[in-house]
Order: sequence, then C-alpha cells, then structure tokens
Amino acid sequence: MDAEVGKAHILFPVSKLQKIQCGIAAKAEMIIQRVVLNSRPGKNGVPVAENFRLEESTIADAIQAGQVRVRTLYLSVDPYMRCRMNEDTGSDYLLPWQLSEVADGGGIGVVEESKHDNFAKGDFVISFNWPWQTVAILDGSLLQKLIPQLVSGRLSYFLGAAGITGLTALLGIKEKGHVAVGANQTMVVSGAAGACGSLAGQIGRLEGCSRVVGIAGTDEKCSILVQEMGFDAAINYKKGNVAEQLHEFCPGGVDVYFDNVGGDISDTVISQMNQNSHIILCGQISQYNKDVPYPPPLSPDIEKIQKERNITRERFLVLNYMDKQEASVLQLCQWIQEGKLKVRETVVEGLANIGAAFQSMMSGGNIGKQIVSVSK
Repeated sequence: MDAEVGKAHILFPVSKLQKIQCGIAAKAEMIIQRVVLNSRPGKNGVPVAENFRLEESTIADAIQAGQVRVRTLYLSVDPYMRCRMNEDTGSDYLLPWQLSEVADGGGIGVVEESKHDNFAKGDFVISFNWPWQTVAILDGSLLQKLIPQLVSGRLSYFLGAAGITGLTALLGIKEKGHVAVGANQTMVVSGAAGACGSLAGQIGRLEGCSRVVGIAGTDEKCSILVQEMGFDAAINYKKGNVAEQLHEFCPGGVDVYFDNVGGDISDTVISQMNQNSHIILCGQISQYNKDVPYPPPLSPDIEKIQKERNITRERFLVLNYMDKQEASVLQLCQWIQEGKLKVRETVVEGLANIGAAFQSMMSGGNIGKQIVSVSK
C-alpha cells in the first residue's frame, strides 16, 4: 500500500475510503487483519507461532450477489492443520496452505451484510473454510446458519462438542467401535483431555461401555477426566509405567481403543487389547511432525498382535458420514443441555495469538477444544 493511501486511512473512515490512482477512482475498500502462513516447519519440524504472520489487508466494501460479509467471532485450531503446513499434506482431502496466503479452517461469525437469500444481517454462520481474518466476504453457499439455542448460546461449541469434533467422537464410536449396551466393554482413550478425546470417553460411556480409562499428559488433565468427565481412571503417561497402570485399570483387557495419538502409547494399548477388539483411528498427533504415511504403519511386533487377535484398525474419516450429521448434532446438543456431556474449552483471545494457540495445542497445552476468540 503506498504512503499516500496509508495517510488517507487516518483522515477518512475506512469503509468510505476511495483510492485515487492515475486519476481514476478505485473501488472502496475496508481494512482488515489476517493471518497468513509465514513459513513451513518442514515435514519433520515442530510448528512454532512464527510460522504464521499477522498482517493488514483490504477487502472490497461492496459485496456481490450471492455473497455475505461476516465478522469473525471464533476460529478453531486443530491437529490436522499440521498437515496443511506441508507442501504435500499426505492426504487427498486436505489442501496445503500456501506461503503468504491467508490460512483457513473452522470458523464462526455474524453476518454484517448479505446478498444471499438464506442469510440476513445478524445471523450466526459457520464454515469449515473460514479465512483467518477479522472480516471476510464469503460465498453464501459455503455457509451454514447456526441455531444458538441448541447450545444455550455457547456458539463456540459448534466448532467442538456440537460440531465436527463431537461428530468425530460420536460417529467414530458408532461406526468403528462396535459398542453395545450390556456387553461389559472397556474403552481406552488416548489424548483423552483433548478436544475429541474428552468427548469420546464420555460418549463411550453413554453408548454402553462399562469402563472408560483415559491417557493424558498432566496430573491436572487426569484429575479433570475422572472428577468432571466421569472416566473411571486416567493415566499420566509422563509418570510411571503406562503398561502396568493400564493392566491395573483394565484387568479384563481392552475392547475398544479410541486412538488420538499413535506412537508408543498406542503400541502399549494395542498390546493389551482383547480378541476381536476394535481401534477407532481418529488421529495420530504424535506422528504429525514426522514424514510418515497416514495412518502410520504399526511396528512388526504390534502388527503381529493386531492380526493374531483380529483387532480392527480402519481409518475413520467423519466426512464420509455426513448423511448422519444432522441427527448426530441434535443428539450431541441434547446431551450437552442435559449435562450428560461435559464440555471443556481453552480459549485464547485475539487473532494475533492464533499462531501461539496452534503451537500450544500441538504440544498439549489445551484442555478440551482449542478456540481463538477474534471478536465479541
């Protein structure tokens, strides 16, 4: 942006500003803030806040037919985004973020202006391709209208417990967990204090598991799992012998394993799984900073156990079950309103801090869903 235009922003309201270039009046523009991918951590690197950059940009002041101008309220940061930081995401359904281009993901905002028949000023809307910026002009066809009453006004829940995260937990258990009421099944959840894990353990219980054990990385997280979320026991994998504690808390073995982490922890759990048991392959956060295929292959010894015990381990992608989205979201919202599904969030204020929020989430700094609050 040239110096003269920069001065003009001080003199005139942004939304009324017109650039004069070569004697021709340009279209009015609005100044916004946005976050772009500043650098890539490398396939085997650990992401840091400096991989992202906050910058000033502009959007058109006028919107076209079918478009909606929205003010961003909440943004979601999630482990899968680590793959999008690579030039090759390793997945056919994830596009990589481009350097110096705005990042995107799950987001919620309020409509400020609409030229789309489905939306009016004041509507709350969600998209899973929401740009990381303060205000955006979006194609109305990419948006869904939200009903705040479903979550008692806690709109951010639609990015977590009442959104894709909750759907992943519920549909993963229903489609891949083979949980049955009265079957006396024991479920183990790794990454149990994270966004998906904290819901999965509770949903496992609601769906019929008789025993639920979580694995997390701090004593605080383990305490929350047991005291707030109804887990029977929780193991701090950074303390003591995980295998011994798992055997103590799951004396009859493990029937269902909700796997959020992969790696050594998963090897330990799989070693104690029963015949004809099931792994719900949700995520592999311990492997996301490594150049390995997804899902990562098991070691020969663990793969032998899996085959000998006929343990199912199928990749689960919630996007393949969107025909069950509406009914499942209503079920999740009902459980939340009834107090049967406890929700935890870690909220960071300000778009400028989204990089730090992402770095913290990838290193286990969050309890429950990691949310960035952009505006009120």
